[in-house]
Amino acid sequence: MTILSLLRPHQYIKNGFVLLGVVFAGQYAQQTLILAGFAFLAFCAIASAVYIVNDILDVKADQQHPTKRNRPIASGAVALPTAWWLAGGLSCFALFLASQVSLWAFSFVLTYAMLNIGYSMRWKHVPVLDVFIISAGFMLRILTGTVGLGIPPSSWLLLCGLMLTLFLGFTKRRAELLTLERAGVHDRKLTRRVLDDYTPTMIEQYIAISAACTILSYSLYTVSADTVARHGTADLIYTVPLVVYGIYRYLFLLHQRGKGNDTARDLYADRHLLLTVLCWVVVTAVVLT
Repeated sequence: MTILSLLRPHQYIKNGFVLLGVVFAGQYAQQTLILAGFAFLAFCAIASAVYIVNDILDVKADQQHPTKRNRPIASGAVALPTAWWLAGGLSCFALFLASQVSLWAFSFVLTYAMLNIGYSMRWKHVPVLDVFIISAGFMLRILTGTVGLGIPPSSWLLLCGLMLTLFLGFTKRRAELLTLERAGVHDRKLTRRVLDDYTPTMIEQYIAISAACTILSYSLYTVSADTVARHGTADLIYTVPLVVYGIYRYLFLLHQRGKGNDTARDLYADRHLLLTVLCWVVVTAVVLT
């Protein structure tokens, strides 16, 4: 269970971004689905490897954090040599799977790994850039599920993905600030140094902008002439209220329930948010088929 906790499998839901291209392009051929499955598993493996490396590099800071100090490496439950071997094995497995999909998929997974190494070592300490790099990781997932599978990526899909992931990234930073404030930790540099460069007002503005852009871009996508022509229906607009409600619910959880530090865990834990996402998936699938 300790190793499983280190891998953070509950985060694999984020790799669902790999499948968005298949869904919105309506590419359901057996070979495409198999390759999409390989791409999904490749990102699951490389994401776990990245989490392990990040925990290794952050071990001293995590030991000072009110909740992260309980992580397997920070608590001493997993030895550093074991963690390094596990990260290396997962990385090789991920790159092997991606190579079976396409050269593009291999390149995107490798870029994701390199980007996150740079993030863990330096870029996570640079305000604003840190969140954009997190967002870039999701964009690479989308590109793997489109270009990597030979599916032309929709500009709307890329735009909506960018805005949504920026929203989630900045809400995570806001949640981290709130967690430290509630725990009475005043020196943010002891935990995540970049938090010392953020202020609540600043992040709230970033959140408001990215939330508005997410809603606007998705709404425009559902009614665009290209979308209607590609899918032969204008009914995707009926999914907009679900997206709006999901964003509002997430903001409620952030400010009133102390959530936001772990998006995947928040999704599983909140039945309102989970039901909203499931309804969006079902309605979208019905409209597009």
